[in-house]
Amino acid sequence: MTFNRDYINVGIVGAGTVGGGTIRVLAENADVIATRALPVKIKWLAEKDLQRGQAILDELGLKDTKLTGNWRDLVEDPDNDIVVELIGGTGLAFDVIAAALSAGKSACTANKDLMATRGGELLAIAAEHHADLFFEAAVAGGIPIITSLKENLTANRFNEVMGIVNGTTNFILTKMSESGADFASTLKEAQDLGYAEADPTADVEGIDAARKMAILASICFNSRVTLDQVYHEGITHITNWDTAYAHDLGYEIKMVGLCRLDDGMIDVRVHPLLLPKSHPLASVRDSYNAIYVDCDALEKAMFYGRGAGALPTGSAVAGDVVTAARNIVNGCQGRVGCTCRLHIPVRDINDTVSQYFVRLEVLDQVGVFASLADQLAAAGVSMNSLLQKRALADGRTDIVIITHPTRHSDLLQALDSIAQLPCVVAVGDPIRVHNG
Repeated sequence: MTFNRDYINVGIVGAGTVGGGTIRVLAENADVIATRALPVKIKWLAEKDLQRGQAILDELGLKDTKLTGNWRDLVEDPDNDIVVELIGGTGLAFDVIAAALSAGKSACTANKDLMATRGGELLAIAAEHHADLFFEAAVAGGIPIITSLKENLTANRFNEVMGIVNGTTNFILTKMSESGADFASTLKEAQDLGYAEADPTADVEGIDAARKMAILASICFNSRVTLDQVYHEGITHITNWDTAYAHDLGYEIKMVGLCRLDDGMIDVRVHPLLLPKSHPLASVRDSYNAIYVDCDALEKAMFYGRGAGALPTGSAVAGDVVTAARNIVNGCQGRVGCTCRLHIPVRDINDTVSQYFVRLEVLDQVGVFASLADQLAAAGVSMNSLLQKRALADGRTDIVIITHPTRHSDLLQALDSIAQLPCVVAVGDPIRVHNG
């Protein structure tokens, strides 16, 4: 079908933080977009809070944009070309995108939760109706990582992708590292500054980052990975002594998501990680995000920027809108669809191998080191180093163990045995050490 207009109509569902940012980018940069591609007009805004929707339209002078409380108006309008879903969640958001794609319209979303759980279903609907579904903003906000992986780096084999993909946890760990503060006080500071939600569970327990790693792993290895397959640990157990001892050893603690293809299986997980201070990700501070890509032809590259916020995320959504518009005008929708054609199993976390940092509180007495070494050896865990740190009251002391690469289940077995020793007062949660 020949496209017979010299502009593209867009309908946006949701005028919250990201929706408002997207509308602002499309409206305020309309002349730039028209020069670089073609005019894009916001024909519809669907927003349940009509007062909020009208306020942003009035602020930006969008007098011709139609405001509605019913998202179906956007889908049923034959002259509306693109539907942008920015309401979040996995229920109504799925219905909006599925309906748009089924009507042959292009769709754009920033919905990481939806793409990490039901993205495969939506991409199948897009393929069936020869429509586009774009979701650049679902991972790392304004950083153009998805397009880079799916198009610019598509001729590469990916060895490993590592990312700091949650700004809240990176802000907290940065403050803990630089000020020596504990987790609780730093979390409160993040909440006061608006970096953390009142209920920060999804961020600090690694769930948000796991959603993003499910999406990245699916793209990198052409095999569908869903949220429930991504192992995740949070940062609530990280102490200021962990960060201090990590510094002594030349490391920074970061919350990292990683995915790699390991002996025919996908290894994908999210957890705190000790990174050498020389590693590019170790220098990523505050609420910034970064994704570090290691592949065969390009070798190593890092993508860095704002991972959240109205305008950074709106920038990514607006970019998808322009790409969708170009495809419509040129009759090439569905040019880059779902690439998950393989069925590669995901490795169980117990079978993954890492080096580990373990902090122990023990009695300062003869034979402790030997007892620890015996329990580690019995579980098949080899020590790289064992260091005595600060002296505590009542004849106690802190010890830090760094293991050689160790199977996760073997480490847990060793720590369970160590916890039973009479000379051991407390066993800290193990933290993985990057040895790549």
